[in-house]
Amino acid sequence: MSATILVFDSGVGGLSIFSELQLSLPNANYYYLFDNARLPYGELDEQELISGCVSLISAAVTELSIDVVVVACNSASTLVLPSLREKLTVPIVGVVPAIKPAAQLSTSKHIGLLATPGTVNRSYTDDLICQFASDCKVERFGSSQLVLMAESKLAKEHIDQAELNRVLAPIKQSGIDTLVLGCTHFPILKGELQNYLGESVLLLDSAKAIAARVKVIVGEPATSEGNSVCHALFTTNKIGSGLEATLREWGFSSVNRFMTAY
Repeated sequence: MSATILVFDSGVGGLSIFSELQLSLPNANYYYLFDNARLPYGELDEQELISGCVSLISAAVTELSIDVVVVACNSASTLVLPSLREKLTVPIVGVVPAIKPAAQLSTSKHIGLLATPGTVNRSYTDDLICQFASDCKVERFGSSQLVLMAESKLAKEHIDQAELNRVLAPIKQSGIDTLVLGCTHFPILKGELQNYLGESVLLLDSAKAIAARVKVIVGEPATSEGNSVCHALFTTNKIGSGLEATLREWGFSSVNRFMTAY
């Protein structure tokens, strides 16, 4: 029997993880739950973030008979995993910024971390850098604007190129050769980021590593038979038609409000 996987994020950034999961485990069943009522997570009070995520994810695991939880959000992963693992018995996989591979791949040993303000400033991130990139100069760039731009892109709305350039200018001026995309929203803007920063800057994210980890847990070969069923759930009263259309294009057979939301 195919596993049922819950992919959780504040918005649609976790689709960058979902797409890799589908490639790795095409026969699993997926629920994509996004807490858009409290987007963006990077600016929330830490206790509010923990209590809200634990409550929402726990309810989903119970109601939807989830086998594995993927917290496809860096801001949440840096805070809520201990509390989630204390409450739930199913396997839980979080997202870790790709600091280690960035340090290994950088030729100049000058790397950047682009994430939400919350992720950039947390002690969790300090520890990652100390453990895996102590031989590198690591510059941190925090942005919530890019989260909203990624949301706009998938909602088929206009992205303000001038504002995007303004946000990215300090990164381009820093002289880094490798940039860690430390928010799952940011790979959605990978084309725009690469175009502005140039091909000399390597962009790294954690999606493939997360998918590989989940595949080990599930133990389901990619060649097994079966039809994957995918459902999207949100926490606001409704979503825009553009975003719903995008979710349908991504293969979600239903797009509904998660009724247990708050």
